[in-house]
Amino acid sequence: MSSGVAVEDSVVKAFQELKTRKVNTVFYRLSDDLSTIVPDYKGKLTYDEMLDQLPRGEPRFVVYDLEFSKGEGEGKRSKITLISWCPEGTPVKQRMVYSSSYNTLKNMLDSVQVYVQATDLSDMEYEELVSRAS
Repeated sequence: MSSGVAVEDSVVKAFQELKTRKVNTVFYRLSDDLSTIVPDYKGKLTYDEMLDQLPRGEPRFVVYDLEFSKGEGEGKRSKITLISWCPEGTPVKQRMVYSSSYNTLKNMLDSVQVYVQATDLSDMEYEELVSRAS
């Protein structure tokens, strides 16, 4: 809890569901008073659906089980990806708390293999994520 932000037990529970493949997407957000990380959404989404669900003007943390194939003849792979989404225009205080909370989540969620900090949708393009995961 280095950021001073608490983490609800349901955050880790939702992550465990992702690890057991009950879901492939979990969105987290900070509570309205910026004091606690809480789950915001969980479900099974395609990559495009995950992007569509992402609020354009509000920060979120996204844990996504990214599926890809590295090349022809190679089977599907997947890597658990933690994305910090903090779009341009996010108020400075909120941006700072999200930034420090990202480290808290990184330390709590074991098995994450890819880390991405995104301020624009171009930071989260599928090919960009796959190249980081490969």
